[in-house]
Amino acid sequence: MKIKAWLNAARLRTLPLSVSGIIVGSGLAAVLDKWDGRIFALAMLTTIGFQVISNFANDLGDSQKGTDNEHRVGPKRTIQAGLLTQVEMKRGIFLAGLISAFSAILLIFISSKNLTSQSLFFYLILAGLCILAAITYTVGKNAYGYRGLGDVMVFIFFGLVSVLGVFQLYGLSFEWLALFPAITIGLWSTAVLNLNNLRDIENDRKSKKNTLVVQLGFKKGKFYHAFLIITGALTWWTTVFSLAGISYNPFLLLSLIPSVFLFIHLKKVFLTSVPANLDSELKKVALLTFFSSVIFAVILNY
Repeated sequence: MKIKAWLNAARLRTLPLSVSGIIVGSGLAAVLDKWDGRIFALAMLTTIGFQVISNFANDLGDSQKGTDNEHRVGPKRTIQAGLLTQVEMKRGIFLAGLISAFSAILLIFISSKNLTSQSLFFYLILAGLCILAAITYTVGKNAYGYRGLGDVMVFIFFGLVSVLGVFQLYGLSFEWLALFPAITIGLWSTAVLNLNNLRDIENDRKSKKNTLVVQLGFKKGKFYHAFLIITGALTWWTTVFSLAGISYNPFLLLSLIPSVFLFIHLKKVFLTSVPANLDSELKKVALLTFFSSVIFAVILNY
């Protein structure tokens, strides 16, 4: 059995970030008396499934294109390390895709009482697009991650789709106040990808992986990172202060604490001149985003 290899390929450290939007969207729904434990559990499972597909596909795609080589910074990928073959990874992607598709269909079925026929069809299409986007980030001749479009896709799927999508599965219509945290989660998730690309800029450039950072350059990539962190913080603070005032819940301000540490992180990024030294910062931003979401959702409902 290659359980350890598959767990390594699933990159468990990326999973908390992937569910942050589900936690925020569900927390907002719960405070409006629309909580449903089945929807929450299935949304979490489906999102984790999409992330695992993406991680498997990244392992495969970067291996096929030669980007995972001896010059790559960070933990070795499973195919690169010889723990799994490309054929095995293709089978893993297929199986993860089936499981995720089943989970997504079950989620939509459970939520169908809250959806119109048009919305039902929309969510089925959206589930398919999520799986397709997870795979084609690095796999295929036209992999969008190699053309600098990864940032846009992460913002859309990790932020807007995750928060607003699950919010409406609970039977709620669009709310402007839900848009702000969706933007935050999207921007901070994009910041994690940007850190990854800043770290790998030299090898990506040599491998013709034209990420947005490769196109901008290391210095401008740092300023872009500052934009992601700061704009995300502004929309987050707007959300928290607004809801704290509306709900008369000052304890909600505690959910601002993790964002303070993001500015300490930002200082570290600007003081770093060696791209490889940014590797440890990825986990920090991912976990601070996750903890912001958890604290927010919990305190909002107590």
